[in-house]
Amino acid sequence: MTADPPVEVGAAGDEAIFRSIYPALHRLACVVCPAERDPEDLVQEALVRTLRQGPLSDLHAPLAYLRRAVVNLAANERRSLGRLRRAAPRLAVVDEGEAPAYPSDVALLLELPPLDRAAVFLSAIEGRTAEHIGEVLGCSPEAARARVSRANKRLRTLLDQEGADR
Repeated sequence: MTADPPVEVGAAGDEAIFRSIYPALHRLACVVCPAERDPEDLVQEALVRTLRQGPLSDLHAPLAYLRRAVVNLAANERRSLGRLRRAAPRLAVVDEGEAPAYPSDVALLLELPPLDRAAVFLSAIEGRTAEHIGEVLGCSPEAARARVSRANKRLRTLLDQEGADR
């Protein structure tokens, strides 16, 4: 007979706390969340960031703390989206019609998410610095470097898959 895995008392308590405050957090997130963002994602991100600091049961007022976290994250999101909206005309495709036919390697670039495509373009084609890429994409230079790195890795994976399929 095998023993059940140990259950952390803090985790069970955190779950009960979160279940009791979730409706209030979700309502708040629905009000403060930008239209482009799902309020549930905002609540989840606030919870994850809070739990990285320690259990909810250690907080004096978990609802108040998480409310503040949701409001702060929503404000950050609105600022980021504003920067993105201002940068979008510079990154927009001129012809909104059909996507042009590109050679295979460039077609794979279109499989990346738009911000990853922008980061790769600014880095590889325009030779921009991480500081500039971060400014255009609305993130820190470190996040821009990480985005470029992940996008390049994803492109290599796509190229390898295409090569294996031939």
